[in-house]
Parts: sequence; C-alpha cells; structure tokens
Amino acid sequence: MTKPLRLDPDRLFPADPGTRAIARALYEPIRDLPIVSPHGHTDPAWFATNEAFADPAQLLIVPDHYVFRMLYSQGVKLEALGIPTEDGSPTESDPRKIWRLFAEHYHLFRGTPSRLWLDWVFSEVFGLDVRLGAATADHYYETIEAVLKTDAFRPRALFERYNIEIIATTESPLDPLDHHRAIRESGWSGRVVTAYRPDPVMDPEHPGFADNLRRFGEITGEDVATYAGYLRGHENRRAYFRAAGATSTDHGHPSAFTADLPREEAEALYARIFVCSFGSEEAELFRGQMLTEMARMSLDDGMVMQIHPGAFRSHNEPLLARFGRDKGADIPTATEYVRALKPLLDRFGNEARLTIILFTLDEDVYSRELAPLAGHYPALRLGPPWWFHDSPEGMRRFREAATETAGFYNTVGFNDDTRAFLSIPARHDVARRMDCAFLARLVAEHRLEEDEAHEVARALAYDLVKAAYKL
Repeated sequence: MTKPLRLDPDRLFPADPGTRAIARALYEPIRDLPIVSPHGHTDPAWFATNEAFADPAQLLIVPDHYVFRMLYSQGVKLEALGIPTEDGSPTESDPRKIWRLFAEHYHLFRGTPSRLWLDWVFSEVFGLDVRLGAATADHYYETIEAVLKTDAFRPRALFERYNIEIIATTESPLDPLDHHRAIRESGWSGRVVTAYRPDPVMDPEHPGFADNLRRFGEITGEDVATYAGYLRGHENRRAYFRAAGATSTDHGHPSAFTADLPREEAEALYARIFVCSFGSEEAELFRGQMLTEMARMSLDDGMVMQIHPGAFRSHNEPLLARFGRDKGADIPTATEYVRALKPLLDRFGNEARLTIILFTLDEDVYSRELAPLAGHYPALRLGPPWWFHDSPEGMRRFREAATETAGFYNTVGFNDDTRAFLSIPARHDVARRMDCAFLARLVAEHRLEEDEAHEVARALAYDLVKAAYKL
C-alpha cells in the first residue's frame, strides 16, 4: 500500500507552539528571498549548453556521493549504481534498474538530511505525492523521466524557477573556463560565475601534480621552474578567473596549517617541490606557505578566500583505485586552527580589507577556536556548517556554539556547496528554517527582540552572503 508524501509547513520548527509561531512569523518574509549560492560544484556545462538532463538516475543518483555512500555502506555495489570506473570497465547502464535499486533502499535515508532534500525535490519539483519505495519506483521514474524531456526542466529554466540570483561553480587553474564564456556570450540573464581552486597546482601530493605544474606554466606563459614565476602564474590565472566573474578562491587542504617563510627559504622549498624531491612534511610546509601567499594576493586583488580543511580524502583505497576520487569515502578528521593559522594571521589577520572564510568538519573547534578567532580578527569570518554537518542538527549546533562569541555578523549566511543542482533550494530552505527556529528561541527567552530577529533572519538568508562574497 502506498503512503502519501507530505511536506509539513512547520517542519524543522520548534515543537513548543508559542516558539513555533515566532519561527513561522520570522520565516514567512524570508522564505522566497532570492537564492545566493556563492560556492558549489554544479557543472557550468549545464547552463552553457542548456541540454535536458538524461534520466532520473543520471540526475539524482550517479553524481551524488551523499546518495551512494549510504547505499554502499549497506552493501550495495557501486557497479550496480552505474558509477563509472577508472579503467572503463562496464557497470550497470540501465537507468531504470539503477532507480529501482535506489528506491528499494530508500528507507536507509530516514532521519538524514538527504531524505529532507530528496523529498523536497520529489514533492516541490516533480509534484509527486506518494512516498518513494519499491512499489512506487516505476511511477517515480516515469513521472520524472517524462518531465525531464520538457523545456521547463532544462537547467536554465530550473535556475529561474528556483529564483537563483547567482551561483558560483568551482574550477581548477587549468580549466579554460570555456563554459563560463559560453554562458556570458549566450545572452541568457542567469548569473553563473567561477571560483579559483588552485589545489591541483598548489598541493604537491595531489594526483598528477608534476604534470599539472607543467601545464600551469604553459597556460600562464610563466617560468614556473622559479618561485617568482610560479607566483606570477597564480596572479595571472586569478586575473583570468576574475574576468570570468570570480570573487573567491577555495582551498581544500588536509589541515589549516599556514607558514610565512623568508623569501630565500620559500624559494629553496619550491625548488624541491618543483622537482618532486620532497617528503610529507615539506608538502605540508609548502601548502601552508601558499595559503599565506594566497592571502597576500587576495589583499591585492580583492578575492575572498575560503579554507576548507580537515578531510581525509579517499580513505577507502580499493574504492579509490577502482572508481577514483569523490566517491563517498572522504572522512572528517580532527583539525586545529589557533596555532595553524597564526603565521598567516600575524601577517594579514588585522586587515579589514581581507576576507578569509573558515570552514570545519571538526565541530569541537567551533566554540573553542573558530568563534573566538572570528570574534577577534577583522579578516576572519565563519563559514556555515559544511558537508557532514550541512544538516538540521549541524546547523543548530553551529549557532549554539558560535553565536555567543562570534555573533551573527561574523558569519557569512549559508552556502550549499553541492553538486546536486536540484537540491539547492531544498538546502537553502532547511538553513532558513533552522535559523528561524534558533532566532525564535532567543525571542521566546527574551534574549532578542522580535524586530531584531526579523533583521537577523534576512541577514542570514541573504544580506551576509552577498556582502561576504562581494556579490
């Protein structure tokens, strides 16, 4: 027997009726504010070509590591989900079979943010009114498949339907940004910009680093055999990215470690890095030195700097060998910031013209390190709960841990940081509801006036992110 799919209008609001009423009143004026998505990993080709999405499986399952990591944890093989292999060996190619397998295991997502996002998409985007399961798998598939063939479900139409004001993708310095150029030249009014992610040419332990460095030199026309030429190469590409609309850089380092070496030492270190004659400690030292160099460049060119540390990438070695990176096996690690950031902050932390947005996968550091740092240094801001903590409970814990020390205005609102395009409005809606729930409690406890709470709710949903990312 099928069961109804219903999104309760008071979902995520406090259970107490009085506080819930305050949350509802705070949410109503901000629920339909434009979406500002300043950092993410959607594919710019979607908006450049505006081609129809292939099928339900390719849209909602195959590219989404949130989905298949849960299925994999319960013994579902990635081959059965159609995940491409590194050597090109075949995997399941029938999208209906993939969808049925997903539907049979949909109960695994109960209580997770993925369930919140997916149910929102099923209900609000596709108009489905029964729950997904084995019995309704074909109904879901056929409904979604049919509408994906219509113009109303092409990427640009969905961008406009979602009321997205701007979305930022993330590209390597080696990317020619052809899709961004095509978007600008198309005459379409949607605003899609890029962000500068230099990890492939800044992390000596990144796969293919030596070849990436060679290509970096060719693209920039600089002699990257020298430290000076290498730095000029980054300045060159940052200017190229800014011309394509970029206002931010992004750095996904294993740790938040920074360094500020004397020039001669930095040059000697780079000489070893360039010829790939280094150990893990020297690789970490170089990454740390380059974070400080990136801060210097940001002070010069105005780009906002994001640091996303603390993930043990591709923890599952056999899975990495067979399927490659970004297959759900990245695991959070303990991360330290106070000592790690000190070299960078000693040099640039007091610069009010510089904006460095800090993220973490280690929630323990919010109240102990990150909120006090952002609550003091003019250059620092706190990014929202990220990745494993982009969830109702993660958002609640973040506000509780950070607000009393950093306040609201040393945070940067919300960013969805996702590859899953259809989940973007769902994610923003969760963030807006959770912020209103937190503010409602402050009002109910007479810690904040209701008119002030309305101002903060709008700031968290819209104003702060535009200001922080210079959008």
